[in-house]
Amino acid sequence: MNRLPPGRVLGIVGGGQLGRMSAIAAARLGYRAHVLTPEADGPAAQVSHGVTVGRYDDHDALRRFAGAVDVITFEFENISADGLDLLSGIRPVHPAGAILRISQDRIAEKSFMGENGVPVAPWHAVENRADLDRAADALGYPFILKTTRLGYDGKGQARIHSAAELDHAFDTLRPHPLVAEGMVRFACEVSVMVARNARGDISTFDVTENRHRNGILDISLAPARIPPALAAQAQELARRIATALGLIGLLGVEMFVDHDGSLRVNEIAPRPHNSGHWTMNACPVDQFEMHVRAVTGLPLPPAIRHSDAVMKNLIGPDDMALWPEILAAPRLLAHHYGKVEARPGRKMGHVNVLFPAGGLPGEFGVEAALGPLATPPADDAA
Repeated sequence: MNRLPPGRVLGIVGGGQLGRMSAIAAARLGYRAHVLTPEADGPAAQVSHGVTVGRYDDHDALRRFAGAVDVITFEFENISADGLDLLSGIRPVHPAGAILRISQDRIAEKSFMGENGVPVAPWHAVENRADLDRAADALGYPFILKTTRLGYDGKGQARIHSAAELDHAFDTLRPHPLVAEGMVRFACEVSVMVARNARGDISTFDVTENRHRNGILDISLAPARIPPALAAQAQELARRIATALGLIGLLGVEMFVDHDGSLRVNEIAPRPHNSGHWTMNACPVDQFEMHVRAVTGLPLPPAIRHSDAVMKNLIGPDDMALWPEILAAPRLLAHHYGKVEARPGRKMGHVNVLFPAGGLPGEFGVEAALGPLATPPADDAA
């Protein structure tokens, strides 16, 4: 793959905050960004050189978009893989549509992991009601029932505690098939961002510890507070997955750390990831620039972390009501996504707090550093 010269156009399918931050990173490297989005004034469109307004499965819009760019990537998975196939016949597309298809479908994703020796939680495909009974018998209670597609931030899933809940969950979660997953008695959730280019060069960021609230990522801690050997194992798993996929781009790999000290991969995301936002202030080259470098053929530098960091999401109207206090707090490095309506559960921005390398504090120190955003520790990691 040849390097894309400065002044050329990076096409981004998707107009959300990940596209916004990718477009800003592209500009730092001398590229112009052009986004395909249904929203004319979404977060990415506000900072991009060009915008094609259209659906992700609109062939006319896809062709207009492809004609305006030089290389194409995407910023989230809920887009048309068939649309990516059409685009790839016109311009290079990274990551490939085949990778998107794996990440879009939990059954395909878990099957891929099994074929490549990557540990995952016990699971069963559920195509019909009888399959659900068999899954319950095999997994035991409680277990998680999920849609295979389009679930994120706690959506599209139900925790099943008894046989009395099976009918309602099966009838409510759509579309079928579903996937039943055994509950992992995990100590924490971690994630790894890994970049890979067409030459097979790989750069892996430090492992991040993640905490959720109401099914949505609340706080990420970098580096994760796990033993160094386990962190190295998590990074190696991420590299192995990226290589097996033939990835060109960036990949987020979410994992559970079991109480026995083992790792189980939960899911993958072939694009920048919420849990990697800490890199924007704690690394010389952040996840968004690494993504742009990988898909445009630029060199991948080491993913160096010069500071420890805490990232906290700003969710909905409650957090955004604190925006004046956030801006006045000297340690809070604020990132606003340009969204106007602060709906409940909507990611509106995030803040990063930096600490000297090796100086990530304990719970009270983290809370103190967050100032107006300090809350009790999150109690779920869905």
